[in-house]
Amino acid sequence: MTPKELEDYLPSIVKRNVQIEIAGARYRMSSDADEAYLQRLADIVNERVNALGPKAARAASPAQLLAVVALSLAEDLDASERRRGDLETKTRELVSNAIRRIDNRLQADAELAQQIEP
Repeated sequence: MTPKELEDYLPSIVKRNVQIEIAGARYRMSSDADEAYLQRLADIVNERVNALGPKAARAASPAQLLAVVALSLAEDLDASERRRGDLETKTRELVSNAIRRIDNRLQADAELAQQIEP
């Protein structure tokens, strides 16, 4: 392993303490993930909490707000996985059809070649 490869590899296995803020609460955690990446994820959660509006923030506890956000994110993940599955199925069908057409064409060409050759 080159020094550069080692330098790129080590941060992914070394846990470090990071601090992020979600819904007004600060969380310290030990993670091998990049702090900027974790902050970006926390920002997504905070955007969802803020999108619930000030009325929800006043009427619900932070735990309730985070539960609503968690359910919303889970719903988004489920929809995304279904779309991915649908795309995967459609791609498999298209590739199979293309292969079948190619095979048919090759077979037809082989048959034509046999008819032409004495």
